[in-house]
Amino acid sequence: MNTENRNPSFDFDSWATLARTNPQAFEIKRKKSVEQAISRASPQRQQRLRCLQWQLDQIRNTSRTPLAASIRMQRMLWEKLAGDAGLLACLQGSNAPASQHRHTATILRFRD
Repeated sequence: MNTENRNPSFDFDSWATLARTNPQAFEIKRKKSVEQAISRASPQRQQRLRCLQWQLDQIRNTSRTPLAASIRMQRMLWEKLAGDAGLLACLQGSNAPASQHRHTATILRFRD
């Protein structure tokens, strides 16, 4: 397994120390880092990424412990990867992405 650091600018130990010693500064730095990552995405993807980050933040805010949040986020990841309309199903061609689903409806005519 390749264990070389692929992002030399990320120092896990310094982030962990900051989280332990100054949670407020950690949270500010985390939000800034996430926003920087989102802003580097294409404009078409930025809104979707912000919505996804909002979902993750809500999981963190409503979980009793960091471990519980991590487990919930992992479930969410697996659902998006291997769920009925997940990435795996789309790649295998067994399910079209949600944006390609066509909805049909019966249009009722009302009296004027």
